[in-house]
Amino acid sequence: MKIQILGTGCPKCSTLAKQAEEAAKQLGADYEIEKLTDIRDIMKMGVMTTPALAIDGSVKIVGKVPTVEEIKKIISGI
Repeated sequence: MKIQILGTGCPKCSTLAKQAEEAAKQLGADYEIEKLTDIRDIMKMGVMTTPALAIDGSVKIVGKVPTVEEIKKIISGI
C-alpha cells in the first residue's frame, strides 16, 4: 500500500507522516510512505488544504491530523 502525505513540510505534515507510519506498523501492513510537497502535485490530487492523507492515490483526510487509531481504521477499510 502506498501512503501519501500531502503538505509543504509544515509541522502538522510531519506529525501526520509519523502517525501514518505508526498506524501502518501497528497493523503489520506492507507499505511505503511518499511525501508530496510540491503544491502543483498536491493540487492535482484535488487538495486545497493541508495536511492531507491519501492511500493508494485516494485522498482520505484533508486539513487535519487524525489520530493513529483513526488512520488505522482508514487503512483497514481498504
